[in-house]
Amino acid sequence: MNVYLIGYRGTGKTTVARLLAERLGATAVDADEWLEATAGCSIRELFAAGGERLFRDREAETVQALTARDGLVVSWGGGVILRPENRAALGNGRTVWLRATPATLWRRIAGDPSTSDRRPNLTATGGLEEIEQVLASRTPLYAEVADWEIDTEQAPPARIAAAIAAWLAASTTESAGRA
Repeated sequence: MNVYLIGYRGTGKTTVARLLAERLGATAVDADEWLEATAGCSIRELFAAGGERLFRDREAETVQALTARDGLVVSWGGGVILRPENRAALGNGRTVWLRATPATLWRRIAGDPSTSDRRPNLTATGGLEEIEQVLASRTPLYAEVADWEIDTEQAPPARIAAAIAAWLAASTTESAGRA
């Protein structure tokens, strides 16, 4: 079974995926890194070459490739939930939505120089306003596919990974819930 981490960039998906995979004896995969490796260029370069449509097409190919495998903990890009076929494909694993406030996300993203190098702004405004706008449209889609959600606002990544591992262990005998 695969475990999928979804949420806006800056929620800690990649770090938590690595820690969770270690706990579970699984393989961690950052879907954006996998996409860039298979495309031979950065996400920013994909956007420059063919716009968001080209990027989303490559992202959909990545979803199909990774969801066909087993034993993965995948940290998905924040927009993976935009296409219905991607949301459907995530149904073959357990999906956890990592959340944080827009202000926290902006602080984390602004403090990560690799984010601006690899990923373009999604709106003309960028910054905190962009995060608020994009989250407003994506929140219902994250909620649609999430089996569980966890707030990453104050907890360190190791504690988040431990909480997800505990939920996974408990959810094999209980129904999914919310944190």
